[in-house]
Amino acid sequence: MPAIPSHVPEPSRTDPALIRNFCIIAHIDHGKSTLADRMLQLTGVVEQRQMRAQYLDRMDIERERGITIKSQAVRLPWAPSEDKGTPHILNMIDTPGHVDFTYEVSRSLAACEGTVLLVDAAQGIEAQTLANLYLAMENDLTIIPVLNKIDLPAAQPEKFAEELANLVGCDPDDVLKVSAKTGLGVDALLDRVVSDVPAPVGVKDAPARAMIFDSVYDSYRGVVTYVRVIDGQLNKRERIRMMSTGATHELLEIGTNSPEMLSADGLGVGEVGYLITGVKDVRQSKVGDTVTSQHKGAEEALGGYKDPRPMVFSGLYPLDGSDYPELREALDKLQLNDAALVYEPETSAALGFGFRVGFLGLLHLDVIRERLEREFGLDLIATAPNVVYRVVMEDGTEVEVTNPSEFPEGKINEVYEPVVRATILAPTEFIGSIMELCQTRRGTLLGMDYLSEDRVEIRYTLPLAEIVFDFFDQLKSKTRGYASLDYEPTGEQASSLVKVDILLHGDKVDAFSAITHKDQAYAYGVRLVAKLRELIPRQAFEVPVQAAIGSRVIARETIRAIRKDVLAKCYGGDISRKRKLLEKQKEGKKRMKMVGSVEVPQEAFIAVLSSDDNAGSGKGKK
Repeated sequence: MPAIPSHVPEPSRTDPALIRNFCIIAHIDHGKSTLADRMLQLTGVVEQRQMRAQYLDRMDIERERGITIKSQAVRLPWAPSEDKGTPHILNMIDTPGHVDFTYEVSRSLAACEGTVLLVDAAQGIEAQTLANLYLAMENDLTIIPVLNKIDLPAAQPEKFAEELANLVGCDPDDVLKVSAKTGLGVDALLDRVVSDVPAPVGVKDAPARAMIFDSVYDSYRGVVTYVRVIDGQLNKRERIRMMSTGATHELLEIGTNSPEMLSADGLGVGEVGYLITGVKDVRQSKVGDTVTSQHKGAEEALGGYKDPRPMVFSGLYPLDGSDYPELREALDKLQLNDAALVYEPETSAALGFGFRVGFLGLLHLDVIRERLEREFGLDLIATAPNVVYRVVMEDGTEVEVTNPSEFPEGKINEVYEPVVRATILAPTEFIGSIMELCQTRRGTLLGMDYLSEDRVEIRYTLPLAEIVFDFFDQLKSKTRGYASLDYEPTGEQASSLVKVDILLHGDKVDAFSAITHKDQAYAYGVRLVAKLRELIPRQAFEVPVQAAIGSRVIARETIRAIRKDVLAKCYGGDISRKRKLLEKQKEGKKRMKMVGSVEVPQEAFIAVLSSDDNAGSGKGKK
């Protein structure tokens, strides 16, 4: 554990006027984690011999993919060059850049007074840059615009400084230019944080109120809760109360992250730190909840966060049915690490017991699945992702459908599907191919703005179901990787949607059902029955594989019967003898067909239902 420099004040006695709380926001891969690394080195909280790239990214999956999934808070001491005698405390939060983890960003922003808006000097402003900037503006944060990677040969700092200045509403000279890789300009950025970001405001003598902005599960210490103190003071060994659940606990340990855990006597106004109560029940520490003292505690809770709405649903099933309790426990623990995760039990005729899990996007799905497999040693099948539909029947009743098997039979009046407002940023030369792609995905153009002479922002309304599969992959390939995408839910629209059923030997197989647009139903049916014909082994009798909408069959393939060679013993002789043997075989097959049922192997279910083949698994998206 790195030693904290001796000039840093004790956490419990820090003057709020010397505290600055800020976070770093940017598009994915614009250098947030690298900038955080340089800040750790420059402020001396991590010794050179302990330094490693992406220091704050603790998960293997983050380090392998080079992306941040979890926000990380760290306390940095810094004495600005103008005022060398007064060391300040900077509480910095490194946030994810991917659209699927916007919820992590929104929670981090709520715990800060200022933000560093980081833009790659070689790529310029991208879709998620805009989305995160608007989030910061909604929270009334002080925004410090910064251009990163100015040491790259392809960097265009003057051009993008002007773009960024127009966006934030400042002078191009006010845009800081840094290189997170070499450390150039990082000290000036820290000085700017001290001078521009306001000190936290709170009432020192009021009853304690602290906001939970994150929590993690530690197998040895139980739930570790990260808080930002708004009013009053929390002290070690006092009893605290969670205001939403009313649960009370004793504070076994309290302290700050520098960046390793450093225990203290207490936390005062404006400070960011952690609490450990020894609680093992993951539901006791809700993100967005307010912590107060049990004795003479606060009456009014702080404004929490809006609960995240899952955008994509997928079924997670253990390959071995006996792992079901382990999967439930693993999801419980992961939900503490990831407040955006929602799930409920589900059963499937094909796959047994599992969970219907809601995700914020495909990368979120992919990361959760990989974490479950790695951290908890589970073997899982993830079914193809789908969205939530609202079906209104002719008698006025409404049904919410998260799974095609729930789609109601009978007379349907309207089917509503979720729609999103998508923002695409790309070079102007690709406007035609982007518009063509969006039109084929049932998109409606909302508008188009030129950010500069060679960059354009295109806004579309698109059905969510059309973008959860391979939309981003298609967008990248059509724009040679230059386009960036951000989307936000904007409600729902009525659409011509139908349920396509798969019939094997005349029997419906629920697990293969899918909800698709009327115009695409035929192509989907043809593709799926062709795939099943290859995957299902031949039976002793002929098996028709059909795709149907209601009672109307739209596609068919036939799995030919395995035929025993009954004529093997007939060499030469009369043709009537052979015909008699063949007729006898035909009668036997007819009888077998009446009583026989088709055996579908597990591999066929996995191949058709799993998201790997048809969803591209969402790796490295946006």
